[in-house]
Amino acid sequence: MPDFADFTLPALDLAEWRAAFPLAVAGIIVWSLWIYRCVLSARARPIDNDFTATTSVVVPSFHEDPDILMRCVANWRAQHPDEIIIVLDVADTEAFERLEALDDPVVRPVLFRHAGKRSALGVGIRMATSEVLVLVDSDTQWEPGLLLAVQRPFLDPEVGAVSTQQNVYEARGNVWRRIADWMVNLRYYNYVPAMGRAGAVACVSGRTAAYRRSAVTPVLENLENEFFLGRRCIAGDDGRLTWLVLASGFKTVHQSSARALSMFPASFRAFVKQRVRWSRNSYRCYLTAAYKGWLWRTPFVTKVTVLQILLTPVTMGVTIGYLVFSRLELTTHGALLAVVWLLAGRGIRGFSHLRRHPQDILLLPLLTLVVIMVALPVKLYAFLTMNKQGWLTRSETTIGGEGQDQASLEQRERGRRTPTHADVEPALSAAGGHR
Repeated sequence: MPDFADFTLPALDLAEWRAAFPLAVAGIIVWSLWIYRCVLSARARPIDNDFTATTSVVVPSFHEDPDILMRCVANWRAQHPDEIIIVLDVADTEAFERLEALDDPVVRPVLFRHAGKRSALGVGIRMATSEVLVLVDSDTQWEPGLLLAVQRPFLDPEVGAVSTQQNVYEARGNVWRRIADWMVNLRYYNYVPAMGRAGAVACVSGRTAAYRRSAVTPVLENLENEFFLGRRCIAGDDGRLTWLVLASGFKTVHQSSARALSMFPASFRAFVKQRVRWSRNSYRCYLTAAYKGWLWRTPFVTKVTVLQILLTPVTMGVTIGYLVFSRLELTTHGALLAVVWLLAGRGIRGFSHLRRHPQDILLLPLLTLVVIMVALPVKLYAFLTMNKQGWLTRSETTIGGEGQDQASLEQRERGRRTPTHADVEPALSAAGGHR
């Protein structure tokens, strides 16, 4: 057994204390901001009143697995929206025929040659006739009461968009879905409610997002025709629409009582691709918001959250670099202390998830590795390739998202090995090669 009493990092003399001081201050600031957001999020409450409005569900669907799509349609119909507009690609004839066979006037399938998700959203939004637009991904379903809950905040005429609580569908059946669910929970328990309480959620997730139609129609062309450094944007529609609504003077709020469940990748390769896409979208979206001045007009909690997202590779890279190259002794004791330090920090940040799923403590080492991987190589790669457009996990030659079709739900988990450099390298390379 190692004697922990003898196991210390090198002692700091006065000069070293001066060198370490800026990093210590940075650490205090980062943890203080985390606590600040957690406290605000814990104090946030769902909006509860009797307000209702007419609702149009708009679903862009590109080569979705028909079985998943039909299951989701049945789920949406059960909550009785005024209309469900499903914009299918022209090649999705099986899904179109199955939807037509429902013979339900509420369900309106449309065949359209997709030129990216934004083009399909534009078609569906222009067809919609209701006061509230509920934009939904084709592989997302709702917990009971979601449709009523997302209407409540629109009693306030200043609310332009409503974020919903997000989770992973069938998360318990696959290790990568469990990791994704943990990361999603941290976002929706510790970050989004704080921004929603201030009326400025930075990205209303498109998996299920409700918008006031009168807030969307004036900016729809700017959603469909966004260019970044001369290239037309394909992905990132939800972040773009969020900021267009915020820039128009509306609030974006969060409704924790409206819970949506979405398909997430069941493989490490697809998991990495999804994170690359999301990171690219975040960089483009938030850099645009900063450049245009939209970010600087938002509440403090939204500004600091966005800036932390943009600077995550820098802050985490400096911290880990300092630990490894300046303070870590190359001994068993030093390595053990470093591991304990990393796990403890991640475990504290994961408290909101772990108190709901205490058994996931066994996944803490893997989650810590994944968070470091996403914050450093994935985000760095995404930053360097942020203007490479594409969806990555969907293509014209496949049915359903990669690792997100019906078959992926039926496969047993194939092991829980820790991702290695050999895994990450091909996954990052593949991330640039698909639509």
